[in-house]
Order: sequence, then structure tokens, then C-alpha cells
Amino acid sequence: MKRTATAATAALLLLSLSACGGSARAGDGNTVTITVGYQSKTINTVTAGTLLRSLGYFEQQLNALHDGHTYKVDWQDYATGAPITAQMTAGKIDIGSMGDFPLLLNAARGKQLGRPTRLVSVTGYNLRGGLNTVVTAPDSKLTSLTDLKGKKVSTSIGSAADGTLVRALQRAGIDPDKGISKLNQQPAVGASALSAGSVDALSQFVAWPGLLAYQGKAKVLYDGAQLNLPTFHGVTAREDFAQQRPAVLEAFLKAQAKATDYLNAHPLTAAEKVAEATGLPAEVVYLYNGAHGIATFDPAVKPALVSALKQDVSVLKAAKLTGDVDVDSFVDDQYAKKAFGSTDYAQRLAAAPPASASEVWAKGSEKTTSFATPEELLAYVAKHSGGIRAAYVPDATTHTLWFADKAVWVADGGQLLPFVTQATALGYVDAHDGAQVLSYADALRRAS
Repeated sequence: MKRTATAATAALLLLSLSACGGSARAGDGNTVTITVGYQSKTINTVTAGTLLRSLGYFEQQLNALHDGHTYKVDWQDYATGAPITAQMTAGKIDIGSMGDFPLLLNAARGKQLGRPTRLVSVTGYNLRGGLNTVVTAPDSKLTSLTDLKGKKVSTSIGSAADGTLVRALQRAGIDPDKGISKLNQQPAVGASALSAGSVDALSQFVAWPGLLAYQGKAKVLYDGAQLNLPTFHGVTAREDFAQQRPAVLEAFLKAQAKATDYLNAHPLTAAEKVAEATGLPAEVVYLYNGAHGIATFDPAVKPALVSALKQDVSVLKAAKLTGDVDVDSFVDDQYAKKAFGSTDYAQRLAAAPPASASEVWAKGSEKTTSFATPEELLAYVAKHSGGIRAAYVPDATTHTLWFADKAVWVADGGQLLPFVTQATALGYVDAHDGAQVLSYADALRRAS
């Protein structure tokens, strides 16, 4: 009987150590592996993935727990949020990061399978929706979203970029189900399809649109910020993991906050680190993650983002990708509040995105130079031809940052105004007598 009782006790102990379903798993009894799912090339998740991993902050926080365990982190890289959700609901990933629409699918799938998850923090966000973009080939004759009617469009169904596409088409009076031929493709596949001419447009999330534009393989047809609806990426954790290892989750959130502060304090260095880890050009990383980049990084779960998440549910329901999602029960920032402290969390919650600004990254420089107006940036670039690594300007209407040499420029009196898309530039010209579209070279000449 004593031997049986001992065996039963050992079995219960083993069960408790492996209760996280094969992720937060025990190795030799004292070693615990925490599995983190992330998307290295979705670069507005870097504070919970690529940058965090390169800095080693999570491992440092785990080592500081001193709870009798030795912790190891298994970082698993994916292209989209869907496989992370699949692994989480199978009990094989403890913590994951993904976009707003995938987060809702994560919540719905977790509840459906009895593996509930919780949104515990935010990585990068844009209050207008600028993280998602529709692009076409550089020589495409398509000039506005209405031109997509009857065309082939690649996107990742269920992604934030798909949500932007659906909403944008609806506003343009196009049925997102019947008005276009939608291809469900991974971002890299869609990018190749666009280059090959097998699709007419690509709707994707950061950093694909910026990368393709930078490489001269695409031009922007629609800037997601035209929707003026917040979009973001966040961190989700399995509920059972959070309850069983709250100290570990809090360690992750402390590490994320530290990585966020590092990115905000050293944006160029952070961009270089992410570029090295992903193979993306640092100039593209900085477009999104820079001091005035398209993404703002803050781990606090802001009410405006929760409100946007609730609005996203209807889009997913209409696409029959999910039923109702109880967003209020899915959002759980108690761990972040405890990890940061009430005062720090309140300050992060109240923080606003930085004001938009034009920036130049000079070759060999370890910092960028900011300018009050696009004209001042152009004048600087004209005087330093050959010495510029990248120049960025905010769209005159949406404030979405874009590459100065890829923007559509408009001259209006003494003003030189940049736009991300041709459609918005032409809209401005139509509304302002005397305004005219001009080339980047002409804009440089006028400013010099």
C-alpha cells in the first residue's frame, strides 16, 4: 500500500509539472521549458519576440526568480498568428504574439477547445490603422481601391490585413466576398504572386508592404490609416499557464516592458538588431519601429484598442470565421499591472503616440535627424545627395510614415506635401486649386 501511495504521489507530481500540456514542461525535474510563439518578420511584435529574444531580457527575468527551477525558453518562429493559436490550443505554446484579428480567433478557438487564452499586453499599435496596407505592382494601372473590382487580391484570411481589406472594400462599395477574387496566401507567397503577376494586389500587415515598396516591387494602393480605426498586435497567454505560473508570465511582461523601453530609447540600434535577426533591411524596420514610425510600442492594454477589438468581431462573424467573442473576458491585464506596478502601468496607459515628423537617416550615422516640415527634409536631402541611407515623411492626411522617394508628392503654393497613395494625392489636388502632382526629383529641385 505504501509503495502504491508513493507511486500515486509521484504520478501526481509529474502531472503537475507537465500540466501545461507539453510546453512549460519539466526536463530533469528542476528544469522548466517555457515555449514562446512569435513572428520574427511581423516587426511590430518585436518587443515580445525578435528584439526581446536578441536582448535576452526574458531569460534574465527568469533567472532572477530563484524559485528552485532552472528555466529554458523555446522560441518558436511563425509567419502568421494562426499556427501559434493551433499550438497554444494544443497546449504546446505558453505565450504568443499576433495581430488583433488573429487574437480574436485565438480567443474563440481557445474557448471552443476548452483551452481558454487571455490577452495580457500589447506590442505595437497604430490608432488609425496604418499597420496594414494594400499594394500593387509598380507598373500597375490600378490607382484606387475601386479599381480592385473583379481583380485577384492576395491576403491571409483571418489576419489584420484581411480585416483592413474587407472594411476598405465595403467603404468603396465593393462586396468583399463577391466583388473580388480573394486568394488566401501566406505573406511571402502573396508577395511572390504579386511579383509574378498572378495577383493584381496584395493586402498584408507589417512589414511586407514597406519591404516590397523599399525593394521597388510594389506601390501603395490603399493606406490602412484611411480607415481611421485602431489596429494592433498583442500578447496572449494560455489561461491555465497563467494560473499555474503567474510569476513566469509576470517575468515575461517585465522583460517585454524592458524591451519596449530599449526600443523607444535606442530605435536605430533596435532596428539594426531586428534586421540582423530577420534579414529585413534596417531601413524597413525603422519605417515601422522608429522614433516616429508607423507603430507605437506600449505594453499597456489601452481602452481604445479594446474598443477596436470589439468592433473587429463583426467582421470575423460576417466572414464566418468565428461566432461571438467575449472580448471583456478575453482581455486580462492583471498580470501586466502587477508586473509593472500600478503607477507605471497607469503612466503607460495614458501615454500617447509621438507626433509625426520627417526624418533622415544619414549613412554612417548612429542617430536620425528630424525636420519640422517635409520641405526642410527635401532641402537637406538635396544638399547631401549620396549620403542618405533613408528619408521618411508622414502622409499629409493620415500621418502614416513612408519613404520620401516612394511617396507621391504634391506642390501646393509654397508647400510640398507627401502622400502614401496616388488616390489621396489626387484627392487633395482636386480639392485645392493650383495644386499639382510632381515627381520626387522635381520635389527635390523645388526644395533645394
